[in-house]
Amino acid sequence: MKRLLVFGIAILLSACGGQDKPERNIAPAVPDWRKTITAVDQDRLQNWRTAFTKALDKARAAGHGSSMAREGALLDPDAALPNATPPAGTYRCRVIKLGSKGTLMGDYVVFPPAPCTITDEREVLSFSKLSGNQRPVGLLFPAEPSRMIFLGTLIIGDESRALDYGRDSARDMAGAFDRVGDQRWRLMLPRPQFESMMDVIELVPAR
Repeated sequence: MKRLLVFGIAILLSACGGQDKPERNIAPAVPDWRKTITAVDQDRLQNWRTAFTKALDKARAAGHGSSMAREGALLDPDAALPNATPPAGTYRCRVIKLGSKGTLMGDYVVFPPAPCTITDEREVLSFSKLSGNQRPVGLLFPAEPSRMIFLGTLIIGDESRALDYGRDSARDMAGAFDRVGDQRWRLMLPRPQFESMMDVIELVPAR
């Protein structure tokens, strides 16, 4: 797993299943995301709440306060609940983009639900958004009872695979993952490279 982290998220997702099984009664070591994260992404994580609140303020100022309020805990930076780890399975993911970086997108844009998956990779979980023009893919690392850390990259358009993490800063992504309700989780991606100041991805189990 250490080698896979060094060489990137894309390699891990294709190769995890081929590793030797750990010896019986020996728990596998959880990879340390702090040894893998880039300096830019470290800054994103350290300042995620500031990015979130600034993006919310910009969206409210643009007149979207009532729509945002209907999302409840999803758009509350401090709504994290205990037991953040989601079960492996198929989910419906809904992306909300907050705070436009330019004129091509509004300050509050909600995309239709799209399929995504959470996969058990033994030491960590992986997350993949399966459709759409922008598809984050990466790993979820245990961090604390109410939060996990996401490191990944962005697949765009008709690309079939992700770039290795750390290879292209324009594609690298880092964020926080938590639970905000019964069978409701979110992935918060501060300061993404494209379009918005903050992306929030809601996950609910596929029915």
